[in-house]
Amino acid sequence: MMPIRHNGSGGSDNDAVLDAVRDCVLAVGVRRTTLTDVARRAGVSRMTLYRRWPDVRSLVGDLMTREWIAVATGAIPEHRPGVPTRELLTEGLVAAVRAFGAHPLFRKILDVDPELLLPYVLDRRGASQEALLELLTGSLREGHADGSVRAAHPGRQARSVLLIVQSFTLSLRTMTDEDDPELTSEAFLGELRYILERTLTP
Repeated sequence: MMPIRHNGSGGSDNDAVLDAVRDCVLAVGVRRTTLTDVARRAGVSRMTLYRRWPDVRSLVGDLMTREWIAVATGAIPEHRPGVPTRELLTEGLVAAVRAFGAHPLFRKILDVDPELLLPYVLDRRGASQEALLELLTGSLREGHADGSVRAAHPGRQARSVLLIVQSFTLSLRTMTDEDDPELTSEAFLGELRYILERTLTP
């Protein structure tokens, strides 16, 4: 849930660079990653990187955006005949929280460079959050249309849902106790499902 810089460069070239920075961050963390390291891994010159990204943080921002949106969209279940939108939405949101918890890059940043996430938790929304809000708003409108989601202002409802899901995503491990079957991460994901069902049911 982080910002993206839209630099308009070729997607495949960007992906090669983002793959390289992902490998660097997984190996040594953000603070020890340099543009020189990324250029070497990507097989491009430093000047090529400087023309697109002014510093490592902007490059890592693009990487996180790509990864976070892929996790979120990958968790969205396909429409199934007879299954209401609310059920699909709840299923997808819980799956997304579970997927974030298992994502190597997300775990590395939480462990080593958590300060990268703070501005987008405390101060402002990033473009990734905006993209996720757009997805949520669309799904909620579908739920309003089929009667499975409580009617409300879709933008406010989407933001409220994202606040809930974001808190579980970022802070779940601070509340779990895997030695207690009632306090495992899966138990809390069951609680999240219940919370979402209660807030979205008409």
